[in-house]
Amino acid sequence: MTSDNNMPAARRGRFGDPVVLVLTIGFIVAFVLFSAISPDAVTDAIGAGFTWTAATFGSFFQLLLLLTFFIALGIAISPAGRARIGGTDRPEMSTFKWISIILCTLLAGGGVFFAAGEPVYHFVVTPPAFDTEPDTAAAVPAALAQSFMHWGFLAWAVLGTLPAIVLAHQHYHRGLPLQPRTLLAPMIGERRVRGVLGSVVDAVCVIALVAGTVGPIGFLATQVSFGFHELFGLMDGYGTQLIIMAILGAIYVTSAVTGIDRGIQILSRFNVILAMAIAAVILVFGPTQFLADAWFQGFGTYLGSFFEMASMTAQTAPAWWMKWWTVFFFAWFIGYAPLMAIFVARISKGRSIREMIVAVAILAPLATTAWFTLLGGSGIFYQLHGLIDLTEPLQNFRFDVATLTVAQALPGGVLMALAILLLTTIFVATTGDSMSYAISVVCAGHDEPKPALRAFWGVAMALMAAILLKMGAGQISVLQQFIVISAIPVSLVLLPTLWHGPKSAYAMAREQGLLGDTRTTAIAD
Repeated sequence: MTSDNNMPAARRGRFGDPVVLVLTIGFIVAFVLFSAISPDAVTDAIGAGFTWTAATFGSFFQLLLLLTFFIALGIAISPAGRARIGGTDRPEMSTFKWISIILCTLLAGGGVFFAAGEPVYHFVVTPPAFDTEPDTAAAVPAALAQSFMHWGFLAWAVLGTLPAIVLAHQHYHRGLPLQPRTLLAPMIGERRVRGVLGSVVDAVCVIALVAGTVGPIGFLATQVSFGFHELFGLMDGYGTQLIIMAILGAIYVTSAVTGIDRGIQILSRFNVILAMAIAAVILVFGPTQFLADAWFQGFGTYLGSFFEMASMTAQTAPAWWMKWWTVFFFAWFIGYAPLMAIFVARISKGRSIREMIVAVAILAPLATTAWFTLLGGSGIFYQLHGLIDLTEPLQNFRFDVATLTVAQALPGGVLMALAILLLTTIFVATTGDSMSYAISVVCAGHDEPKPALRAFWGVAMALMAAILLKMGAGQISVLQQFIVISAIPVSLVLLPTLWHGPKSAYAMAREQGLLGDTRTTAIAD
């Protein structure tokens, strides 16, 4: 199972694979340097690449997510779903801890950033799949359904089903490392993935993850700084943002260094308990009947319009809308997928494939729809009844304003706003610690990377966020756009999992004698 020997010792340094290190750090330095020298040129170049990628590959990204979800469901209900990851029937952690880590790592800060504002946005700007009159009661189900599409079954499935199955089989049963390159091993062979090609694949996936993680770190600093300014009159400037990032970095670096069994697990459990407490307050003291009806109608609309929303393209919807919504989110999740899958495979040892798929692709999305309904549905309720007006901020994509406005309107007012800011902070921290760990696993080539390596990557991402934020929040947004471009090569790494995922699942089931055939099979080779 240990894969230290998969890379010659001469090629492994203190901070892991030197090719991955040079390419990834090189990207960070180059992006920061060019942003400092010519920010407009960087913005224009990435903006053009973003637009081209969305138009050219948007449909491919959507198809990839659709196929991943339905193939994963097929595996879950098949006999191969009984196979256990790692070949052991004793999970390493309790179900609550396991689900908590999955929810906090995969939902992360993005879910909190968008949970309040996105449903309200779709309420005041009708999504192209629907023809409801905006700002009316009839627009509520469509607004929630569109949000559920972006953060529901498809998004979760690509993060931790087929890629996690392939990685689990190749790692626990064949001894390959938990690295993105291992996803290609069944197709191009072990020898090739151990070479420079494998290192380049790892580096591309790490770069995509860094682009997607640095953004939430920077946006959190601006959101919390804005929140403190609005609530307590504190100065909303770079100094405050830097202090917030320093505190956040200290939290998630400490958590990453202490590992999955301690810091990451403790943060995740705390966040789930806090989220449940906030949800209970909203459900009991908020517009309870409206929220219950909204979820039921919204989820029904989500299922009824599922394929229409999932398959909509720039030919049937405004190109700008597809670029900034469905394609952006789907590309973001694709960019995260290989390293998220590494994390899911690592924490799911002892679980059955069926348990993992159900937890990641069914239960977690259902929890997400409930969370979006509680925050976003409350925002819609207050907007509908004229208690708040988020039309202008949301049309300018000011989701920090939306989150704080909705939070202050919720039961508890300022206390609720503080609780949601804390929740957002810890959500981003759980992303930072888990992704620092995952990057370290990729660089080290085994699943017990040294604490110094975990700390290095955690600090590197925080520093990049701090430097870019000094140049202006616009550069953070540009980096977020870059993840759509980086999703192109990452999607090609994920593509073979559509057929190797089922093969790997059945290979594990055969190896464990679950299919009435105990013979060793080369089905996943």
